[in-house]
Amino acid sequence: MEKLQKMAVIGSGTMGHGISQVLAMSGYEVTMIDISDEILKKAMEKIKWSLQKFAEKRRIKPEDVETILSRIKTTTSVEEGVKDADFVIEAVPEKMDLKKQIFSKADKAAPKHAILATNTSSLSITEISEATERPDKVVGMHFFNPPQLMPLVEVIKGEHTSDETVNITVELAKKLGKTPVVCRKDTRGFIVNRILGAVFNEAFWAVYNKEVTMEEVDSAVKYKAGFPMGIFELADYVGLDVLYYVSKVMEEAFGDIAKPCPIVEPLVKEGKLGQKTGQGFYDWSKGRPRIPFHLADNFDIMRIYAVAVNEAARLIYDDVADPEDIDTAMKFGTGWPSGPCEIADREGIDVIVNKLKELYEKTGEARYKPCPLLEEYVSKNWLGRKTGRGFYKYG
Repeated sequence: MEKLQKMAVIGSGTMGHGISQVLAMSGYEVTMIDISDEILKKAMEKIKWSLQKFAEKRRIKPEDVETILSRIKTTTSVEEGVKDADFVIEAVPEKMDLKKQIFSKADKAAPKHAILATNTSSLSITEISEATERPDKVVGMHFFNPPQLMPLVEVIKGEHTSDETVNITVELAKKLGKTPVVCRKDTRGFIVNRILGAVFNEAFWAVYNKEVTMEEVDSAVKYKAGFPMGIFELADYVGLDVLYYVSKVMEEAFGDIAKPCPIVEPLVKEGKLGQKTGQGFYDWSKGRPRIPFHLADNFDIMRIYAVAVNEAARLIYDDVADPEDIDTAMKFGTGWPSGPCEIADREGIDVIVNKLKELYEKTGEARYKPCPLLEEYVSKNWLGRKTGRGFYKYG
């Protein structure tokens, strides 16, 4: 495979224009594609604004702004945009039919050697790849929002994706200055959203069942666990419509262990989607919510740790990812101070399993059933740092 030179990005929304900017900043020629010139013009304005911010903060030289912009061309034709591309990244809305249409079009028009990547956060790479004649060259390349700033890229191998395609995509992510993690199987939610999904759900159910308030959860998460945002705060930031949609995808894939909490749906129906609409769980009309420090002891943070570790263990047990990649993904994708496998080894895997069993006995909810991998570790006395071996080995 010759050196990658020309890139095409299909979709110029928040993710698409951000990805185009990252590619152009790394020296690639980029064609950005969308359905109207008006949309593309707005996207170019946003890229210019972002580059000027980078220049102000001395992350690039002021004279580089125009040079980088000159590397980005725009078109409303998929065929035109991909015809000489070495690598295509699709970043259109999360609708399977739309993605299949676009992949089928891109497949017919792009050079034979071109790799076609999707920035989906929740859909099946395998299913998307089957809309093309080159399923071995279709891969998941999931950037995090905003792509200009977030260091993580999840690279996802579909059932037909070749190892060569995965390796090229990993190398590209590194050239863009990103930290790639590989998801060896096409599992819904990949790594980050799968673990985050479990964490969101745990917090949602705790509040829905009136065990705690959302401020108590967020206070514990921020001030005890050291997460950059409270869980309800983060939900509002991501968008409750997005979370609602992803929760349905997860339930379809994993059944009872991902049974979504009914707390989100009424807010979505009322159009309270979080930060972007000024109202979600919190009122954002006056800016970021202030989460009170003094409530941090009112929620047992071990509940959040336990479900996160259990989900991480399931990913390892199903051979989707390694502990290192899972921990890297959670630290770089969500800003957690430690990844779930590191947390488990620090707190004690036996402590985590006991917490899960206690919650399972109390509620009978499938999501608390400890993953067999955790049970196996406990039986081998691999309890983490205290016994010298857990998810990791300690000298």
